[in-house]
Formats: sequence, C-alpha cells, structure tokens
Amino acid sequence: MSKTDKEHKAEDPQMEDTATATPEVNVEQQKDEKTKEVQLEEQLAEEKDKFMRLFAEFENYKKRTIKERMDLFKTASQDVMQAMLPIIDDFERALTHIEEANEAKELGKGVALIYNKLVNTLEQKGLSKIEVEQGDTFNADDHEAVTQIPAPSPELKGKIIDVLERGYKLGDKVIRFPKVVIGQ
Repeated sequence: MSKTDKEHKAEDPQMEDTATATPEVNVEQQKDEKTKEVQLEEQLAEEKDKFMRLFAEFENYKKRTIKERMDLFKTASQDVMQAMLPIIDDFERALTHIEEANEAKELGKGVALIYNKLVNTLEQKGLSKIEVEQGDTFNADDHEAVTQIPAPSPELKGKIIDVLERGYKLGDKVIRFPKVVIGQ
C-alpha cells in the first residue's frame, strides 16, 4: 500500500466515526427533546390537577359558607325563642287553671287568644313542639327525666308518666328537651 492509501484509510475510520457519531448525537438530542417535552407535559398535567383541586376546594368552601350562613339565619333567633318558652309555659298553666276553675270564661277566651297568637307567630319563625305523651317509651337522647316515681301499673315501667314541660325545636335543632317524669 502506498502512503496515500494508508492516509486515506487512516482518514476513513475517522470519517466513519463522525458519520456514525452524528446520527447518535441526533438521536440523543431527539431523546433529550422528547424527555424535555414529556417532562413539560407532566408538569402541565400536574399544574392542571393542582388547579382543578384548588377550584373544587374553593367551590366546596363557597357551598359550606352559604350553608353555614343559612343555618345562622335559621337559628339567629334561638336566644329569643328560648326566652319566650317560659312565657308559653305560663300561658299553658293559666289556661289549664282557668279551664279547671270554670271561672272567668271570658278571661279564659282572651288568654287563649293571646296564647294562640303567640304560638302561631313563633311557629311561623320555625319553632315547633316536640310531641310527647303519657305512656311513650323514655329515651334519654330525646327526653330530660326530672324525676322517677313508682309506676302506677307494670306496663308503665320505663315509660313516661307525666310531661312537666314541653320540648321545642327551632328548625331541626332541639332548643329544649321535654321534661318528663318516668315510672320505675
């Protein structure tokens, strides 16, 4: 081989190396670009997910505050209602006494009229009676036992003998439990 052939052969491997190296570099650059693109897509997806979660959380916050505000308006008059309950009790006692005494029937009609007007007004504002009757089963979650007495009959053991004060609810919230006497 001549000297020039040796030089060409010596140059040929370098040319072959650069020829094969260039596609490898291009492939690596393409892989790098693809991985960067994939990373950017993943970051975009993460940010979209964060945004959607934050948006949903904000919507839940708005719903919760609206519900709390509505509950506050419903029970804002709770203190006034609780202050009125003893007055209702006094009216009921007066009506019972007037009916028993058969005295002053005209006075009884006036007291009954005032009582009914007061109760109707409070019911329009959301107050409702908790219905409890003699013979109902006592439940500590729904009634307040004031005292226990010996049951007049065996079937009244553990049951309500007498209702001393009615219970009331304002909306769905109990503001006073019925005060009862239970049989032992």
